[in-house]
Amino acid sequence: MEKEKRFVTDFTSGPIAGSLLRFAAPLFLASLLQAVYNMVDMIIVGHVMGKVGLSGVSVGGDLINFLTFVAMGFSNAGQVIISQYLGAKKHESISIFVATLFSFLFLCALGFGTLAFLLRSSLLRVMNTPAESWTEAYNYMTICLCGLVFIYGYNASSAVLRGLGDSRHPFLFIGIASVTNVILDLLFVLVFRMGAAGAALATVISQALSFICCALLVVRRKDLFGLRFTGAAFLHPDRGMLQSLLKLGVPMALKSMSVQVSKLFVNSFINSYGVAVSAFAGVANKIAIVSNMLSNSLNTSGSTMVGQNLGARNYDRVPKIIRTILLLSLLIGTALSAVLLLFPSQVFQIFTSDPEVIAIGLSYVPIGILLFYGAALRTPSNALINGSGNYRVNLLCAILDAVVMRIGLAVLFGLALGMKHIGFWLGDALAGYTPFVIFLFFFFSGKWKKNIVESQNP
Repeated sequence: MEKEKRFVTDFTSGPIAGSLLRFAAPLFLASLLQAVYNMVDMIIVGHVMGKVGLSGVSVGGDLINFLTFVAMGFSNAGQVIISQYLGAKKHESISIFVATLFSFLFLCALGFGTLAFLLRSSLLRVMNTPAESWTEAYNYMTICLCGLVFIYGYNASSAVLRGLGDSRHPFLFIGIASVTNVILDLLFVLVFRMGAAGAALATVISQALSFICCALLVVRRKDLFGLRFTGAAFLHPDRGMLQSLLKLGVPMALKSMSVQVSKLFVNSFINSYGVAVSAFAGVANKIAIVSNMLSNSLNTSGSTMVGQNLGARNYDRVPKIIRTILLLSLLIGTALSAVLLLFPSQVFQIFTSDPEVIAIGLSYVPIGILLFYGAALRTPSNALINGSGNYRVNLLCAILDAVVMRIGLAVLFGLALGMKHIGFWLGDALAGYTPFVIFLFFFFSGKWKKNIVESQNP
């Protein structure tokens, strides 16, 4: 048990702010590194190949990001369930659940990856991929699809570690992947002149490395994590555990899918305004990643803390956690907004020197600030909604955020009001505030005090 404490963290007692920052800091740095190595593809390709290569990586990347909705949704659900088991002291259940989570996500990766590979040309046509960047987008997507299983595997592995309160190792593995990705990007794109295909190959190799490192840690040090599964457990998923995972994971996956579908809808219209706008759409997506970076790190740590305390029935501690998360996320959102407002040209020149693309970016600055504050308000919202494991509220967020608000506002501003690509970006940014409105009703209703593992047998 003493060795186990090195890796498993109990958040049901002790100072909240200190615990939150210690857990969130590696997650934030991991998200930052992940954002950086995702940006490296676009930075190197953008400067070497110009807006054609930038557009190809942007469109291909959008479709790959869409295909991760199952990995993100079920991994987040798995993290919440593990944290609640830990808070409830159901250690044996954690072991059974981990094997079930890995088996399920592996099958999902194979299924979705194969289907998307067969339909990749059709998907690129749906995205209104510019003719000039079609080949680059096709090559980027094809190679990334071959490595989809590594994305799913890493999400499952890191979800287990985060659910147990270990944020240090995911940060370490992302760091290794980031350095690898930068080196390989320079080699494949700058030296071998492989274009978007080289950027995709660098990404796949980096993702495979991070997954292998993370999975090996979980398997080789399972005793230190308090896990007791065997190889056979992965071939025989527990039906009860799978039902719990599906009960919470389906709404979370639908939420992720709905957001991704709405973003594909928005970006398909944006791509139709020409290759320069399509190129900046990739830059805008990276700014959105930065905004989500601050949200996801605190949301992930917060949902683990909320989950453990709900599992232990420490209800008075949860509002304190939420208030702390809100304050920290607003401070970070303000800092990022100030950088974008004061140094917009310098930010956009990181990705491209094309004056047409940069000019489009200058009109995007107010929207970027809206994104940062929307992410800040979503952080405590998602921490409570996800940490409680309330699948109905998650599904409501998915429908209202993505289907009603994101698509509805994008069509309103972009088409009905004639604001074109700016209108689509504006609608996407404003829709990001929807979870906070739902959170207010959910918080004051007190329904977050129920958790998903209470009804299960130890």
